Amino acid sequence: MSRRRQIYEGKAKILYEGPEPGTIIQYFKDDATAFNAQKKGTINGKGVINNRISEYVFTRLNHIGVPTHFIRRLNMREQLVRQVEIVPIEVVVRNVAAGSICQRLGLTEGEPLPHTLIEYCLKDDALGDPKISEEEIACFNWAGSEEMADISSMAIRINDFLCGMFAAIDIRLIDFKLEFGRLWDGDYSRIILADEISPDGCRLWDMTTGEKLDKDRFRRDLGGEEEAYREVARRLGLLTEDSGPGEVLDMAHHRGRLRGAIKKK
Repeated sequence: MSRRRQIYEGKAKILYEGPEPGTIIQYFKDDATAFNAQKKGTINGKGVINNRISEYVFTRLNHIGVPTHFIRRLNMREQLVRQVEIVPIEVVVRNVAAGSICQRLGLTEGEPLPHTLIEYCLKDDALGDPKISEEEIACFNWAGSEEMADISSMAIRINDFLCGMFAAIDIRLIDFKLEFGRLWDGDYSRIILADEISPDGCRLWDMTTGEKLDKDRFRRDLGGEEEAYREVARRLGLLTEDSGPGEVLDMAHHRGRLRGAIKKK
C-alpha cells in the first residue's frame, strides 16, 4: 500500500491527499490548544467525537441547502472533503457575551447581546489572528464583496439553524467560529463552508445549569473536558450512555436526544 501524502498539519487536524482529484482526507487529532497554541494538551478521544459531531452538523446543513466541503465520514477519525481554497478569514458569530469580547468591551460573561454579532479575524497565527474590519478585508482583497455577502448570509443562516438544533437538546449556543473556502470550477469559484463545527470551535452551555460543554473547560483548567465533549455527542444521539471512547454510533442508530448532567471532576 502506497503511503499517502500529507498536505498540511494544523492544531487539531491533519490533511492528506484524497483518493480522487479535488478531494482531501481530514484527520481529527486529540491535540488541544488554546491562546494561539500557547497552551497545549490532549483531550482523550476528542478527535473521534469531533469527527462525528462535525459530520452530523455538516450533513444536516447540506440537507437545508448550505453548501459545505463535507462528502462523507471514512472512519472514526477521518472524513472525505472537497478541496477548497481557504478564505484567510475566521468568522466569529456571537449570540451571548463570552471570551475576548468581554475583555475588549467590558461586558459581563453570559450577557445576551442586543442582536447576533459577526466578527472577522485574519487567519495568521504569527499575528495572533487579529480582529479585522470589512473595510480591511476589501482593502487587502482577502475576499471580494460578493464573497463577503455570501459568507455573512451563510453565517446568519447557520447560526439560526444551530441555535435551534442545540436548544432542542437543552444547550445554549453562545458563540462559534466558521471558516469558508472557494470551490473552484475552472475560472469560476463559489463560497462553501469548510473546516469543522464541534465543541472545539463553539461555546456550548447547558441551558439549566450553565455548565460549559466545550473547549473553555481546557482553556480555563476546569477539568472534565472529555466528559463535556462526550455529553454533547450523547445529547445529539451519537453516543449511548455507556459507550466507550471510540464507540460512536451511525446516524441510523439515532434514537432521539439523550440527557444527563456532565460529570464533574
